[in-house]
Amino acid sequence: MKSKGRATIEVAADGVVVITIINPPVNSLSLDVLYSLKETIEDALRRDDVKAIVMTGYRGKFSGGFNISSFADLQQGKVAQPKPGYTSLDMLTDTFKGMVGMKDVISLEKCFPSLRETDMETIRQWIMTSTQRLPHLVGLAKSLEMMLTAKSVKGKEALDLGLVDAIVSPSQLLDAACKWALDIWEHKKPWNIASLYRTDKLESLDEAREILKLARDQALRISPNLYHPLAFVDVVEEGIVSGPRAGLIKEYETLEVLIRSGTCKALVHIFLSQRGTTKIPGVTDLGLVPRHVKKVAILGGGLMGSEIATVFLLSNYYVILKEVNDKVLEAGIHRIKANLQRRTNKGKLSQEKFVKALSLLKGTLDYETFRDVDMIIEAVAEDLTLKQKIFMDLEMYCTPHCILASNTSIDLNLIGEKIKSQDRIIGAHFFRLCDLIGLDVAMAIEAQFVLSMSDRIYKSTLIPLMQQDKRLGATTQKGFYLYDERHKVKPDPEIKKYIEKAREISGVSINPQLAKLSDKDIVEMILFPLVNEACRLLAECIVVKAADLDIASVMGMGFPPYRGGIIYWADTLGSKYICSRLNGWARMYGNFFKPRDSLVEKASRGVPLVSIINGIYSLCCFSKLSTPCI
Repeated sequence: MKSKGRATIEVAADGVVVITIINPPVNSLSLDVLYSLKETIEDALRRDDVKAIVMTGYRGKFSGGFNISSFADLQQGKVAQPKPGYTSLDMLTDTFKGMVGMKDVISLEKCFPSLRETDMETIRQWIMTSTQRLPHLVGLAKSLEMMLTAKSVKGKEALDLGLVDAIVSPSQLLDAACKWALDIWEHKKPWNIASLYRTDKLESLDEAREILKLARDQALRISPNLYHPLAFVDVVEEGIVSGPRAGLIKEYETLEVLIRSGTCKALVHIFLSQRGTTKIPGVTDLGLVPRHVKKVAILGGGLMGSEIATVFLLSNYYVILKEVNDKVLEAGIHRIKANLQRRTNKGKLSQEKFVKALSLLKGTLDYETFRDVDMIIEAVAEDLTLKQKIFMDLEMYCTPHCILASNTSIDLNLIGEKIKSQDRIIGAHFFRLCDLIGLDVAMAIEAQFVLSMSDRIYKSTLIPLMQQDKRLGATTQKGFYLYDERHKVKPDPEIKKYIEKAREISGVSINPQLAKLSDKDIVEMILFPLVNEACRLLAECIVVKAADLDIASVMGMGFPPYRGGIIYWADTLGSKYICSRLNGWARMYGNFFKPRDSLVEKASRGVPLVSIINGIYSLCCFSKLSTPCI
């Protein structure tokens, strides 16, 4: 059982108290940590031998933020709701400055303070005080930028802004902080005024109103379906207009609304589900140790293969890129260099690391250098025959321990059916790269799907027409959209003529009823068949957990994380409603919409879709996982 987080107290002979937050790995602020922290601070304040308090984190890591699991516990009523009060206003929060420390803050040279919690539909208690303190410390415009964009601030910039008071190396941090605190006690350093009452960085009231208006407009433009960015602005405005005490009260009231919102629950679910993807029944619970990977080979240097190679180079892996001839190999290496150079130009990669990354890359036209490779990722065209030939070659040249991966949507059983080493073939999708897939790849995938699941696939006449005119997506800078050199898209009016031609070939006309569909109907008609297929995947134990499908839908197809993923979202609507809609469309438009048996069964009992896995896991899923693939 995981031990509870806590805060410890240590009083030095010189009267400086060091309070240490202990909750590995990132010392997150769970409720047990907060209660322990409160007790240790009160203990320190009661003692006559205490002159100053320094707060730090276990093993030199200050808290990474509020513990997300605690939100889930609060939402589900597993823990008591903390009582509001003014202790934080008059005592505790006056010792916190901006993000990470006391009234006087000492930072690491490579510390990157940020308000990452804007990724969540809630203003965490620790960060909520920043809605009142940050504007006083860095000005309203900069504080709203930090809150709404979650942009990190590097150590030097944090010092210039006034977020921290000094920068030191990690080895000197604690000693420097203790000395600084003692110097304040001994009047060798000034005692800074409480951040809530500083006004030297604040803009005038007229300027503030204009900044707040611009911030609201930006929030609505960037996140039209989210409330919490506007909540940030509202809370900040309350403090600016009505004073810090009113602002802190508004913080608490807003938190109470946000923490129980559907969006907050969905985002908490996504956060915890993403963490849960690393836990695989029958694998991780057996104590298996991951194999150490040093060298990776990529087959195919196209858009996808070059991006995959870039990912590994940035993570300090040796990478071998294989292609079929010198021309395409040179093009692949050029793409990788361009990927790295873009990061360097944006300041995300230093010149030194750029050179280091390139030094890890090697190109080849054969398999001879694959003999000491730990993992291979095939990223060639979606051609089953080609992939089968490649894997037959790989089995001949690679060591028995080498992991054979394919970045594919084709059935892995088909890809590996002609080799003996089927137990080490895995799928390796790089979700954030999926927008690089062109229509030529989509056509190849469709062909495989038509062969294996013709009753569940609609064979498009539109995409072949586009393919004939080289409208392949990002690779040719035109597809359904037009792409610029940076892969930014804009609508293309010419696509209408392809749609009309496809209708003509198919012999279909516009259904007047479909032309009148509401936005809600369109969304459901597109996504409910996806829910239907997800139910099949769960029932057939293709996936272990419903939450894994939620993560796949968010990372792989761009499903909004604030909706919680495809299964989570479906359960907010209810299995009975989804089944009813699918049955209605099946009667009108055919069996493509016919609900799967597992969905029908859940709808008849009115139970959530997520429960599909619960009753059958022990029957089939464990047997599929009993022999790990790597």
